[in-house]
Amino acid sequence: MIDLRSDTVTKPTEAMRKAMANAEVGDDVYGDDPTVNALEKLGAELTGKEAAVFVPSGTFGNQLALFTWCKRGSEVVLGEECHIIQHEAGAASVIAGVQTRTIPAPEGVLRPDALRQRLRKADLHYPATSLICLENAHSLGCVVSLADMDAVRATADEWGLPVHLDGARLFNAAAALQVDAREIAARADSVMFCLSKGLCAPVGSLLTGTRDFVEAARYKRKIMGGGMRQAGILAAAGIIALTEHTGRLGEDHENAKRLARELAAIPGIAVNPEEVDINMVFFSFPPAEDAGVAKRITDFFAKRGIIINAPEQGVFRFVTHYWIGNSEVAAILAASREAFIS
Repeated sequence: MIDLRSDTVTKPTEAMRKAMANAEVGDDVYGDDPTVNALEKLGAELTGKEAAVFVPSGTFGNQLALFTWCKRGSEVVLGEECHIIQHEAGAASVIAGVQTRTIPAPEGVLRPDALRQRLRKADLHYPATSLICLENAHSLGCVVSLADMDAVRATADEWGLPVHLDGARLFNAAAALQVDAREIAARADSVMFCLSKGLCAPVGSLLTGTRDFVEAARYKRKIMGGGMRQAGILAAAGIIALTEHTGRLGEDHENAKRLARELAAIPGIAVNPEEVDINMVFFSFPPAEDAGVAKRITDFFAKRGIIINAPEQGVFRFVTHYWIGNSEVAAILAASREAFIS
């Protein structure tokens, strides 16, 4: 099967499976799992931070960052379409006990003027801002420039606020911007990035920052139930993800751009290949706004051995990843030319 639903569907490589089977382990809650320790050290180095803590998922890492940075009852400012708002089940109110204040962020960009209008000091009537959150690469497939990140960093510094970066696809952003991941991470005080998705590890993310921040986060990870004991079995795959897979993400981006270019030639499909920054292709096919047409298309792909998500208001998303190469792209395009008939 060719699975285009997301890069979260990637399975571990054979090298990962062997490393997991042979991983040296200990009790990570006691701090004596050597493979977890090695992974955390590597993650900190790659982001230019002092320390890192291994967590089960990206959502866990983001929420742990909020839980660590923010006082209960304070306010977090972030983009209205970001993952923390759209896809983390309202966890900020449950775990950190914070209020979220959203900002329109076209293509994932938080504008300083919009930020300043919403940042607040403590007052009798409203909560103080405790944190600004950025996302890069954005879950809508956009990459935020370093200049735009610098503008947010400068505004945060004016107010004495920390910045947390949801870098679930940090290395995709680095590949798209053609910079080292450290350069992106340098604009934030804490950074979460995933080891799964395009990097193929089966489980896990890292949260990085200063030693003091990570020490506090490790304690709160325990509160959240994130002490994973002999987690070196999982960390072993994460080490391979970071040492062998970050450098190949550009291949996924090129496959996505190829899909976009050739989909654009199909009558009725609207897509701008120039807007494909990473491994996600969003395109509209207006007839699929009809539920019956949408089902016909998804069923057609399924019969061809290709899994796709149903469209949202006629908009489809195809996501390339490690297991989609040239032959898979060709099969997807062949099916698309038959499926998308106005």
